[in-house]
Amino acid sequence: MPVPPMTPPPMDLEPALAFSAYAQRAFTAEPALRGEIDAMLARRFDWTAATRVLDAVVASGDAPSLARALRRLRRRAFLHTLARDLTGRAPFEEVVATMSTLAEVALRAAVDLHMRLLAATHGTPIGAESGTPQSLNVIGMGKLGGGELNVSSDIDLVFAYPEEGETRGPKPVSNREFFDRLGRRVISTLADVDRDGYVFRVDMRLRPYGDSGPLTVSFSALEQYLVTQGRTWERYAWLKARALTGDRRGELAALVAPFVYRKYLDFDAYEGLRGIHRQIRGQERRRDYADDIKLGPGGIREIEFVVQALQIVRGGRDPALRLRGTLPALAALAERRLLAPHAVEVLEQGYRFLRTLEHRLQYRDDRQTQRLPDDASERARLAVTMGFDDVRGFEAALAAHRSGVLRQFAAVFDIPGETAQAPRDAYAALWEDPQASDEVLAWLAGEGFDDPASLVASLRNLRDGRRYLQLPALSRDRFDRLVPQLLAVAVAQRSPGTPPTAVVSRLIALLEAISGRSAYLALLTEHPPLLPRLAQLMGASAWAADYLTRRPLLLDELLDARVLLAAPDWNAWRQELARLLDASAADAEASMDALRHFQHAQTFRLLAQDLSGQMTVERLADHLSALADTILDATLGGCWKLLQGAKAPPPRFAIVGYGKLGGKELGYASDLDLVFLYQADPESPADEGAQERYARLAQRINTWLTSATAAGRLYETDLRLRPDGAAGLLVSSLAAFERYQREQAWTWEHQALTRARFVAGDAAIGAAFESIRDDVLCMQRDAAKLAADVVDMRAKMAQGHANATSGFDLKHDRGGMVDIEFVVQYLVLAHAHRHRELTRNAGNIALLSIAAEAGLLPTDVASAAADAYREYRRLQHQIRLTGAPHARVDAPPQSARRAAVDALWEHALGPRPDRLEFALRKRGDGRHVDG
Repeated sequence: MPVPPMTPPPMDLEPALAFSAYAQRAFTAEPALRGEIDAMLARRFDWTAATRVLDAVVASGDAPSLARALRRLRRRAFLHTLARDLTGRAPFEEVVATMSTLAEVALRAAVDLHMRLLAATHGTPIGAESGTPQSLNVIGMGKLGGGELNVSSDIDLVFAYPEEGETRGPKPVSNREFFDRLGRRVISTLADVDRDGYVFRVDMRLRPYGDSGPLTVSFSALEQYLVTQGRTWERYAWLKARALTGDRRGELAALVAPFVYRKYLDFDAYEGLRGIHRQIRGQERRRDYADDIKLGPGGIREIEFVVQALQIVRGGRDPALRLRGTLPALAALAERRLLAPHAVEVLEQGYRFLRTLEHRLQYRDDRQTQRLPDDASERARLAVTMGFDDVRGFEAALAAHRSGVLRQFAAVFDIPGETAQAPRDAYAALWEDPQASDEVLAWLAGEGFDDPASLVASLRNLRDGRRYLQLPALSRDRFDRLVPQLLAVAVAQRSPGTPPTAVVSRLIALLEAISGRSAYLALLTEHPPLLPRLAQLMGASAWAADYLTRRPLLLDELLDARVLLAAPDWNAWRQELARLLDASAADAEASMDALRHFQHAQTFRLLAQDLSGQMTVERLADHLSALADTILDATLGGCWKLLQGAKAPPPRFAIVGYGKLGGKELGYASDLDLVFLYQADPESPADEGAQERYARLAQRINTWLTSATAAGRLYETDLRLRPDGAAGLLVSSLAAFERYQREQAWTWEHQALTRARFVAGDAAIGAAFESIRDDVLCMQRDAAKLAADVVDMRAKMAQGHANATSGFDLKHDRGGMVDIEFVVQYLVLAHAHRHRELTRNAGNIALLSIAAEAGLLPTDVASAAADAYREYRRLQHQIRLTGAPHARVDAPPQSARRAAVDALWEHALGPRPDRLEFALRKRGDGRHVDG
């Protein structure tokens, strides 16, 4: 079915005004209003002129005059909004903004005037602690707080003041009494009904303790209430809270935020959210809610509830989600892919349609109603204002929107039914009493467990262990529900090469690691579809299982397979990281944690795609290298801001990556080989002390990268490839780096330069480095001396990586990856002066092809070596995913590839000299083996 329209077509002004009985009464009572509306129709409401009038009334101190002025202002704003809305001149955002602004303007005027009048009698309230004047914070809740008030809405308010104390004046009273009186006067000014009507109905029931509580509360009393008495539904109420008047608003926001948003992903909130969800469902089943577009099924409240629930769960980790308006919050959720694009579209269009319909229901007679009229002629009029020719079309569109909203609401909150993978009662019984009887062992073997006795013993040890026995009751209940489910999915999600008992062992290790955090247990119990994905990942790789167990925050990434397995979008990821760092820009520790959370999350997504077979090793290395580039650039920027200030000009500083980072062959656990460069003008006063300043920057960058925080660490780094190695300066000027490379660098340093590239920082310095690199690599060299140097370095490396096993070390043994890399480096250094294309940082496989095209190698030799290198990398990657410390395989199956690498070596460098042969053949225990 096509999506119904969100925005009705415009009406002519006459039928638009005729639709509203309230408008007709207003024009009859005050005929001049009609001309005023006509004159103002083309432009938005003029708040500048309106507030100027109110300011004059407030200055006069005339309370009755203010009440009259506010009621007339409300009438004009309502009629102006009605006319612009129904004639298609005002979008939805303007309608709700106008009514919200009206409430804010009215509240400020009422507070200002009556504060003056009360202070004239009692004096100014003074805080007992600070000794400073106190003011009333009128807190807008609900739609007023979100800036999305409907046209006939009441307003939900809470009154608070910073400190207890007493007024200083002719008739002193306590601050509490003063602000109670002020609050009552403000309510009366807005809500009392006279011949001019009213401004807003005021609802104070959201204050602490509701109707039975005091009208006003101090900040400390409010905080105490939220901490000790605040309930789940109140977190929703306070999510949109916004102080509209008063001082110390930041202090107020700071005490409310921890109540609404927990520090971490708050999956514990789901328990309370389900209670509210059941209440909503219960109300919806009542027949009198069927025609209520707010409270009924698929209504406005369900949309708001979905959005706010996701904000509450995730807003503690991501401050950018702490938005008060429904549509801005929905957009933020969409941007972070926390809702599927189709779900976002359904909710946004449903919200706009239903809120627009709500306004038309209220325009009719200025009543706060969300119920569809029973009268057929009234429904027909309503359908016309919504852009439909007949009631049938209108009702079909309304039903389509409500059913779409209902489906999304159910997707977020309905408890899933039993599935084919749900644990059977036998698994629960086994966990209740893990006994290794013959019957139980036979049953487990029949289920597919490879080592039933070991499984039962591990369950018994787990159940009798101190960690489990000391769990709080709620956590233990969740733990007890999870273990049988994990046993079931371990068998159902069989992983090639990993027996179910090993999968259970990994899952239990994770469960034990997270048992102290009830939110993680809640995440698993609240999202049963997550468990098969978890078992599949844990079974696919021991390294992945360990990575997740040490970083359980990443469990959240498994919730949405579409996001988890989506192709990397580095522009979007850079923007996401920038937002995270902006939120913590002034806090070094928070910034370091944000970087770690981001890096871990993106690494985990790449890992999931890798294990699902979506990526080649080469493509994965490209993405891991791009991730490191992004982290380095963000780290550089964050460190510079903290050292020099947010407004400091960008540093003339660059980071160069060597080794695997430079060659874009980074693995999951690779170190970063880094060199820091800067450029400074010695004649410029601004560049005085550049060496020291940039050395501090480099040291800070290295600290951010390598320090272990509560969120872990980013990378290990190696800075020894800088000029003069560990004995050299931490940072080098561009000129000093070039001079060193041309005049002092060893051959092995030029070998390293073949795999170097600019990765972060000043682009001009990066381009200058790339130019220096190309020129150095293209220097003409003595081929014989170069070959001898390369062979010597290969012998030294071989001695440092002796292999004492009969297996073949894919990287370090003769005929392995290092041999290929050394040959490629030799070819670049020996021939780039004649074949500049060899300076491309294109990777070893591509450079072998370039060398063959240049006639430096036979094509078949280059191709065979490239195939060997590709296969070695694939095997190496597979082995590392098992968690093995060395990438070693059976030697015989690799004989042909090793022979191809030997042929490459001989074509490029000639026969291996005795010293290299000895080093490559020497075992770690001093004996000799073949190959």
